[in-house]
Amino acid sequence: MNKYLDAAAIALEAIWAAKLRSFMTVLGNIVAVTSIIAVVSLIQGLNASVKEAIVNQAGADSFQIQQFPVTRSDEDFERVRSNPRISMQDARAIRRFDSPLIDAVMAGANAQGRITYRDRSIPDANVQGLTEEFSSFSGYDAERGRLMTPTEVEASRPVTVLGWQTADRLFGTEIDPLEKIVQIEGTHFRVVGVSAKKGSVLGRSQDGFALVPLGQFRMMFGARRPLNLTVKPTDLARIPEAMDDATIALRTARGLKPRQTDNFGMYTADTILDIYHSATNGIFAVLVGVVALSLVVGGIVIMNIMLMVVSERTREIGLRKALGARRTDIMSQMLTESVVLSVFGGVIGTLFGATIAQVIARFTPIPAELEVWSIFLGIGITAMVGLFFGLYPAMQAARLDPIEALRRE
Repeated sequence: MNKYLDAAAIALEAIWAAKLRSFMTVLGNIVAVTSIIAVVSLIQGLNASVKEAIVNQAGADSFQIQQFPVTRSDEDFERVRSNPRISMQDARAIRRFDSPLIDAVMAGANAQGRITYRDRSIPDANVQGLTEEFSSFSGYDAERGRLMTPTEVEASRPVTVLGWQTADRLFGTEIDPLEKIVQIEGTHFRVVGVSAKKGSVLGRSQDGFALVPLGQFRMMFGARRPLNLTVKPTDLARIPEAMDDATIALRTARGLKPRQTDNFGMYTADTILDIYHSATNGIFAVLVGVVALSLVVGGIVIMNIMLMVVSERTREIGLRKALGARRTDIMSQMLTESVVLSVFGGVIGTLFGATIAQVIARFTPIPAELEVWSIFLGIGITAMVGLFFGLYPAMQAARLDPIEALRRE
């Protein structure tokens, strides 16, 4: 162990003695590892952000039923474009099926609408109309005040729960929004609660909404607005079985024959995440692969420099062999210097990459998430590069004849 530490110390002394040459030698590694750490951090941050947004929207404890299934091409969409709209009859059909695996069925709709309070107005808030079952789902909360009661929703009373950003834009910090009257598309609503802050995804806020009873929503935006159903299973481990029961209920209610395909779409948050990952994993792999090519360039530069080092230190190597150093000792010395030189570039690249990722996350909507494994990956790759590309120069040094080496000036 001591000989490797001594070799590492000698390598560090050589790096410090020729700082500029050492920096230029590992510049390829620095650029590669900087890019890898930055790209991986941004990818991880983006994945985490998208996952959180999808889970918040689709619900981790439920599954969605919509007019159209998830399609991946124009041809797929053409086959399902004639699907009938989701209706309240569909929600009632699932409830009547009385499956022990289904706990609640909520109908909902979305539209962009204007919300006004005195002289302040939001022209493009997300207005969500919900049925009374919404309180059974974990995605809805009230940090201040309360949620709408099932009685208020069922009776279509003009009450609303505002998202954090909606309340902030309308009332600021000086006015308590609770029990105030706002106008949504010209209709007066009493504010009964304000949701907790959910944050943003890629610069798009998740807090600019208003929840209202579905009956009020339909009076404002029309009854032909497309509905979607959110179904909560009694047991998360049995979501596929609950989806099967909901499918049977809908197919029966719609009179579909056994050979006919489903004329509705059904999916979970995991379904959307799988589609997202399948669409982006290839792109991310290509990005990392292209960036990794510079590691090969950096490795070739290290190999050339190490060959030059062997040439410069021929007499030193010959003297060591004459004093009893074995081939393995010479090889380990040269390999250690190569690995230390390469890892030196990896450490600098890791610091640069983490800094760049954090700067991008701070000044752009793209999030970043630095993972510990990516740091070990970046430094580990550079160590492997130094080992691989330092092997040939080390073998050349080990093969030197001590007598011939000592003759060289």
